[in-house]
Amino acid sequence: MLQSNPRGHYHFLPGGYPYSSGVIADPGYEIIHVTFTRPCPWRDGFEFVDDHLSKAGVDRQALCGVELRSPQPFTRAGFIEFNQAYRQVLEEWDVLVNGENPVARTNVVPAWSTPSEEVMFGFSYTRSAPLLDRRTFVVAGGGELRGGELLEAPVIRPGDTSPDGLREKAQYVMKAMTRRLEGLGVSWSAATVTEIYTVHPLDSFVEDVILDQIGPAALHSLRWYHARPPIDELAYEMDVRGVRTELYLDAQ
Repeated sequence: MLQSNPRGHYHFLPGGYPYSSGVIADPGYEIIHVTFTRPCPWRDGFEFVDDHLSKAGVDRQALCGVELRSPQPFTRAGFIEFNQAYRQVLEEWDVLVNGENPVARTNVVPAWSTPSEEVMFGFSYTRSAPLLDRRTFVVAGGGELRGGELLEAPVIRPGDTSPDGLREKAQYVMKAMTRRLEGLGVSWSAATVTEIYTVHPLDSFVEDVILDQIGPAALHSLRWYHARPPIDELAYEMDVRGVRTELYLDAQ
């Protein structure tokens, strides 16, 4: 399933209309991950990204990841509506590859310091790195929603946030993250940051479901964000990346 984006200098796992499931830099390139110290409205964020990429000497097509924060979870229909506006920006940027959206994305709802509108929290892009001896990658956020069309896709243990329910949700999402890593041709040992998004306790499953599975990656970073997935029926989400360069920039 891995597809080439030669203009962006990376390969991607197709994920559907709004975003890809993950990206990996081509040999001779690396993925740079940027976090905003102060998130900004998402459309303004794209203007900042455009300026940053231009100053970095890379084209818009180098954009390979976007991270958003929402004021509240969407209904499925509301999420589809937002994704249409979001994808339109990427179409205007001419980053699609044969109609496929190559850009990975994570979109969650902070339970604290909740924004008043949709904001951009960070982004990722590729740049030349001829001496880099490893592959860098970003896996998009994913929750306990089974595959298929968004309006019909079933939820793992819907509405069940008991310890057993959360465990099953976490197990499903971990398998999904592992499949995406394998699809990119890498493993958990290459991860530098693993992130969990939920407002529910992790203590009943974090050791055997998460830490035992990610192994050495836990030495680098396992981050828990007190946040909700972007769809109101979901309770648990994860993403993961393996990069060499992390930047923290003020977008305001």
